[in-house]
Amino acid sequence: MTTPDTMFKRIVDDASRPDPYPLYAELRRTPVARQEDGTFLVSTYHEIVALLHDPRLSSDPHNREDAPPDLSAEAGLAPAFIRMDPPDHDRLRAQTMRLFGPPHNPARVYGMRDELTRISTGLIDGFADRYDGGERIDIVDEFAYPFPVTVICALMGVPRDDEHLFKEWADALIQTLDPRLDPGLQRQAMTEMGQYMAALIGRHRQDPGDDMLSGMTAEGLLPPETLVTTAIMLFIAGHETTVNLITNGMLTLLRRPEVLDRLRREPELMPGAVEELLRYEPPVHMLSPRGALADIEVAGVTIPKGASVVLVLASGNRDPKRFRDPDVFDPAREDNQHFGFGSGVHSCFGAPLARLETQIALTGLIRRLRDPRLVADPPPYRSNPRLRGPEHLFIEHG
Repeated sequence: MTTPDTMFKRIVDDASRPDPYPLYAELRRTPVARQEDGTFLVSTYHEIVALLHDPRLSSDPHNREDAPPDLSAEAGLAPAFIRMDPPDHDRLRAQTMRLFGPPHNPARVYGMRDELTRISTGLIDGFADRYDGGERIDIVDEFAYPFPVTVICALMGVPRDDEHLFKEWADALIQTLDPRLDPGLQRQAMTEMGQYMAALIGRHRQDPGDDMLSGMTAEGLLPPETLVTTAIMLFIAGHETTVNLITNGMLTLLRRPEVLDRLRREPELMPGAVEELLRYEPPVHMLSPRGALADIEVAGVTIPKGASVVLVLASGNRDPKRFRDPDVFDPAREDNQHFGFGSGVHSCFGAPLARLETQIALTGLIRRLRDPRLVADPPPYRSNPRLRGPEHLFIEHG
């Protein structure tokens, strides 16, 4: 029998990965549900948005009674600013965003449109003939992963010859977000990536280019150890969610051929469709646990100081008290203030790049691949319950 205090076990179970939304609907009956381990799940839109803007909820793991091992410290790295609270978070984030893109440097992202289109088109050209010839292709391995990785490496100044190194590291580091795994398994990847980034920053210091790492190194605003951690965080955040967003988006459209055909005829609707994808099938389903700095009353429940709080963003995105017909995918939906990139001071600073990449990616795919058909539905999913997306998405000519 499932009770509110055992919902988290069912949500993180691999069997729930293809369709967790019925569980979220059940969870929303208890907007704030204390789990057996003492964690509080928050699942309804208005309660989530209030907590995302509540300074009493801390992103620093040390403010949780069940604080996990500090892998960054064990790997000899400084903490990332996404694991900090204001004012330290705000200072480091602002220094990083000055070189990343909007609002401080809009040309950094928006000026890449032609380059993004070239990369996307080149990848599609690489498998289009095989697809036309009847061979099945994997959208994940052949497009959704290499596209954002190539982009973030170019943006940061990572040599093309080194791109292959990052997949294994990134896969290992993302595992730290899976609450069921031993975090010690990721320590080696974090150490190796830190050593690589430190050496790469040293090369950029001696021979700077027109890239983010060169700019951040030249400014000298971040201590060396913080710069290494920030570079790692930018790489992981700069591609991982976009892989899932592109894959989830293509899967959603393949399941709705009438919507796919409409977007093919009216590509100007794609920006709105991507916003709806961020609500309907977001790449991030729940945030890493946050800690209560004081007793916080939410929906009639008191979350005690020191407790861990998990905000189930994907559940809030389907809350019928906030969105009309929330289980319907509507590319023309208005008033779509979703949690696809979070909200508040920790909202995703890479959102402008992810939006642009996904718009270009999906437009290119549906324009070039005629009569696509899913080989398997549901496709096999990655195990991670927080960053949800298919492990493979095989399609063939219908």
